[in-house]
Amino acid sequence: MPRLGGMPRPDVPDDLGRKVPVPHEAAKVLSLVPSLTEALAATRPEALVGATDWCTHPADLDVTRVRGTKNPDVRRIVDLAPDLVVANQEENRELDVRRLTDAGVAVWVTRIETVPEALTSMSRLFEVALGWGVPPWLAEARAAWDRPVPPVRARVAVPVWRDPWMVVGRSTFTGDLLRRLGYDNVFGAHEERYPKVALEEVDRDDVDLVLLPDEPYVFTEDDGPEAFTRPTRLVSGRLLTWYGPSLLEAASFDAG
Repeated sequence: MPRLGGMPRPDVPDDLGRKVPVPHEAAKVLSLVPSLTEALAATRPEALVGATDWCTHPADLDVTRVRGTKNPDVRRIVDLAPDLVVANQEENRELDVRRLTDAGVAVWVTRIETVPEALTSMSRLFEVALGWGVPPWLAEARAAWDRPVPPVRARVAVPVWRDPWMVVGRSTFTGDLLRRLGYDNVFGAHEERYPKVALEEVDRDDVDLVLLPDEPYVFTEDDGPEAFTRPTRLVSGRLLTWYGPSLLEAASFDAG
């Protein structure tokens, strides 16, 4: 497998502590995570050789598609011979990471549940795993989020699916991002990360605002708001759930 800068560096731990033979400087990278695809494309687009069918940013992304985040085409990925595949603990399956690793592909797995973890994880990805250094947009994002957590401005619920209704629960990147913007997730102390709930548990008096993102479920003006008596807002799922250049825009998110 050709690499820049000689042989790969062995025994470099990713976010899960897995030892990964990362290159000195990656020339060919494949991403299995939409938000990380955007981050890679914004930094060194010529190095990105493959991405999932769900990778929608940037809009003009022109790379080989390797199916979805939960069912990547392992054979196609191996044939592309990337220096490194980038994955995420929540987005991707351990089984697929293992299959790629067994096939001789280096896979760097990120683990992100908070905004600080996103900034640290991406810094390690670009500096340690890829050998590219910290990109300007990441330095700007770190500066934008280097601020105190504001007082609570509203208590919110964030559905991510319907039939059955599912919401953002505990220990999620989305919940932490909202908290740092002054929005208190009413399901933040739930025992599950994405619990299934009854509609009346969401549409209750102590919820000031129901935020309806356009992913993973595509809530629209005609699909979602009509279910609630509480005030609702249609919002960008990318701003609430992605970690990458979108963090710059998310820093000024206002649900109104």
